[in-house]
Formats: sequence, structure tokens, C-alpha cells
Amino acid sequence: MAPSFSDIVEETRLSLRSLIEYGENLLNPTVRLGVTGLSRAGKTVFITALVHGLLRGGRFPVFESLATGRIARARLEPQPDDAVPRFAYEKHVRTLIDERQWPSSTVDISELRLVIDYQRQNAATRSLTLDLVDYPGEWLLDLPLLKKSYEQWSAESLALSRREPRARLAREWHAHLVRLDPDGREDEQATLTAAKLFTEYLRACRDERFAMSLLPPGRFLMPGSLAGSPALTFSPLDVPQDGSAPSGSLWAMMRRRYEAYKDVVVRPFFRDHFTRLDRQIVLVDALAAFNAGPEALKDLEGALSGILDCFNIGRSTFVSSLFRPRIDRILFAATKADHLHRSSHDRLEAILRRMVERAAAKAEFAGAAVDVIALAAVRATREAVVQQGREKLPSILGTPEVNETSNGQIFDGETEAATFPGDLPDNLDELFTGKAPFRGLTTATSEHADFRFLRFRPPLLSRAAGEEPALPHIRLDRALQFLVGDKLQ
Repeated sequence: MAPSFSDIVEETRLSLRSLIEYGENLLNPTVRLGVTGLSRAGKTVFITALVHGLLRGGRFPVFESLATGRIARARLEPQPDDAVPRFAYEKHVRTLIDERQWPSSTVDISELRLVIDYQRQNAATRSLTLDLVDYPGEWLLDLPLLKKSYEQWSAESLALSRREPRARLAREWHAHLVRLDPDGREDEQATLTAAKLFTEYLRACRDERFAMSLLPPGRFLMPGSLAGSPALTFSPLDVPQDGSAPSGSLWAMMRRRYEAYKDVVVRPFFRDHFTRLDRQIVLVDALAAFNAGPEALKDLEGALSGILDCFNIGRSTFVSSLFRPRIDRILFAATKADHLHRSSHDRLEAILRRMVERAAAKAEFAGAAVDVIALAAVRATREAVVQQGREKLPSILGTPEVNETSNGQIFDGETEAATFPGDLPDNLDELFTGKAPFRGLTTATSEHADFRFLRFRPPLLSRAAGEEPALPHIRLDRALQFLVGDKLQ
């Protein structure tokens, strides 16, 4: 399809902005690091722990420039984008350390600017500006909509909703669609009902019992100030992909609002934020998919592939910097590694690598560096060995959240408990087909099943006189080294 005049104008605008930012970057080296992930993946915790560790000089042995003492200091400065909310770093630190609670989830975009003063390996001193851009991963899954018609999106969404376990979650919505006549006159009340039932279906899919990941449009689950607007009041219809909507029809109304969603929500995010990223980390809560079963794993695999396809990837060159920045490093991180014993961390990484291997190979061919790690930005547990009969089980020890349950026991949020989280299977093919259950744990495939993994509170930290306590982590330093280590040489 040939680009439209508006596409050409948009490309020209983006190129001019890239040229201006390239000139600014020569005087003030800057890296815009995108931090994203699907719901409950730990984006807020990751940014808070990263900034806290750099500000207080945390223990990051793999992060070479800090471990060798070449970083003189790090400091926060006002962010460059006045129209974007500031990431509430100070609030989140208090929530983690003082209240021992996890910060609230990301529902909108936010930024934080961190300036790092360091000594180069040739002894010269310099500063690197790190702009952290926090945004929901669901917004990434909206980007493919820019290239899809309403009819194509409707067909794909309906086909997906007719597969289990989605089909039983979509029954009420499907029953309403059957009563609609796409060629009939536009009907506001029928549209409101369809949008409500469609949103309830998406929300049910995201529930931890099912942990589905492919859930565009993303703003339906986090509407913000657009709640109730026509741009968020539409639904797929069962219409032919090559059909034409009659004027004044329900079909035409739905299509118009779908296009408004792209104009009001998707394009501004793509233009103002997404195209400006230099580096990217994608946080993945793979444990939630393990809990829900093989269908959730396959759904997550499809979502991650779609996310990686959205990035403008490749080796960053002089020409690309002038006309469109490329993301030249992407890190996929399986979060909550502290919910497993370290003996399973390699298998957790292998599972995530399997999920992204095809898309990652494409990125690497284009010249981008791609890596996969298992991490815990804030480690909530420590390891222990529990004797069970004659068997010694590698376990984890932490404080489960209030009302967490395990084998009928209800936790009070203050008492530590040891738990054996199970072994991740070695055979990945069996894992994706549901033939490899976790040792000693039941498979959670029904809505009444118990979940395998307990939720733990942030750790209780000891405070030295006049010092902010360090946040324990697993491989946060390795993530930093991959994402910005080369910029601090």
C-alpha cells in the first residue's frame, strides 16, 4: 500500500525532530530507555530499584562502571517533556521501604531524568543523561492497529475470542453480537452495551486465573480521562473483511470510532514517545502464565512476538540517528525470579528465550543486540532448605502478603513462611503443551484451582544510622550493564 499524504507529512515531521534531537545529543549525550511490560510485570518496581541503586551507590558487581568506581555520582533532574507526568520515584521508594508494599501499577506514561557523572576509561570526565520512559505494554499491542482496517481487526478479534478459554469468557458479549444488525441504523445504546460487554470480556481474560496477554485495544482496560468517550465506545462486529459499511449504519458507526481511537490514542503515543526510544527493556511476568496453563503461555508468546515486531530495530548509525532513531538494544526480562529457587533461573530464562527466539533472530539480523535474563528488581525472598521426610527441598523464605493462602493456611502479612515453589520442567515442548506439570504442585487450569506461586511482601530492611537501606535484587546489575554499560565506557 502506497503511503498517504498524511503519512509522508508525519514522516517528515519525525525526521525533523530527530535531526534537532541529534544535534542536542552531541552536546549532551542522552539515552531514552523505554521500560514496558504487560500488566503486573513490575515496571514501577524496576525503575524505582534502578534509580535507587544508582543514587545511593548500590551493590551492582556486574555493572562495570559503578563496580570499578568510575561513576562519581548520579542525580535527578527535571524531565524534558513538560506535558508528560513525572515518575513518582520518591513516593514509590517510601512505599517499598517504609510501608513494605508494592507500588501501584502503571496506567499511563511517565518519565524520569537521571544524570550520571562518570570517568571515562581514558580518564576524561563526562555526563550521560538517562531518560527513563515508563509506559504500559498494552499500548505497544495497539501499534499494529495503525495498519489494520476495522474489518480486519474485527475478524481477528472475533476469531481469537472463539478459542478456549476465551470463548467461555466471551459468551455474554457473543450473545449480544448475534442480536446486532451491522447494516442496520446506528444505535448508541446497542453500541454502549457492546463496548461494555467487550471490555468485560477483555478484563476477564486478563484475570490471573487465565492470564491472557493479547488484549488490544489497550486503553479499554486503562481508559483514564477517555473513559466513556466515543473513541473508547466500540466493539468488533461480525462483518466481511472486504465489505463496505452502509452510510449511517451501526457498522459505519463502529468503524468511525475505531478510526478515532487510532487518531486520538495510538498515533500520538507512536509519534510523541515511541519513535524517540533508543533502548528498551520488556518485563515479562512469565510466572502468571505458568499458573494459568499452556494456553496462557502461547498467548504470551504471541504478545511478545507482536511487541518486538513494533520496534524500529537495528544498529544505530549516523544516518539513522538523523532521520529516525533505532532501538539498538532490547532486553527481555522474566521478572519475579525471587519466587523461584536459583536452580530454576536458567530454565526460566530458557522459557522466555523460547518465546521470543523468532522475533529476536529478526532483530539481531537487523543489527540490534537482544538479550534475555531472569531478574528480581527487588528481591522479596531468600533461599532455604526445607526437610520433608527424608527429602531436602530447595525452598524460598519470605513474608507472604495478607490473606495469601497455601494448603489451607492463611497468612497474616507479618509472619515469614518457607515454600517449595516447584521445579520448572527441562522439556520446553512439554511445558507449552501442558504435559510437564511442576513437581509437587497441582496444575492451575480451572478457575477454582490454587495458584502455585505465593505473593510476597517487599523485604524488611535494616537501617544503618543516617543511611538509606539498599534494596536487594537479582541481576538488576546485569540488566544495567546490557542496557547502558557501553555508553559509560
